[in-house]
Amino acid sequence: MANTIQVDVVSAEESIFSGQARFVALPGEAGELGIYPRHTPLITRIRPGAVRIETAEGGEEFVFVAGGILEVQPDAVTVLSDTAIRGKDLDDEKASAAKKAAEEALKNAKSDIDIAMAQSELAVMAAQIAALRKYRQKK
Repeated sequence: MANTIQVDVVSAEESIFSGQARFVALPGEAGELGIYPRHTPLITRIRPGAVRIETAEGGEEFVFVAGGILEVQPDAVTVLSDTAIRGKDLDDEKASAAKKAAEEALKNAKSDIDIAMAQSELAVMAAQIAALRKYRQKK
C-alpha cells in the first residue's frame, strides 16, 4: 500500500514494533523528526524520547528509546536503540526510582567520567518519564 511505510523499532534484546504506519515522529538529534511514506533516505542519531507511530489502522503506538540510530528509506523506517520500551510497558515507579538513583550518582560522582555517565543516565530517565506522561495523556 503506497500510503504506508514499514516501521521496525529494534532494541538490543528484541523487536519492539514491526508493522505498517502512516506516519512516524521521533526525537532527532537537531529536533523532532516527522516521517511519511516515500521520505528521502536518511541516517541520523536520535535522542532519548518517544517514537510515536501512527499505524495503518489509524491507532497510535508509543515506544520509548534511550537514543539510537534512525535509518529511513522511501519504503521503510528502522529505529535501532540499545534500550526500547513499549509505551504500555513503561513503569512510573521504576522510572522514578531509576531517576532518583541517577541523581544520587550525580551527587556522589568523583570524576568527570562518573559525572558524564550520571548525567547521561539522568537524561535518559528524564526522557523516559516525559515519554510516559505523554503516553498517559493520550490514553
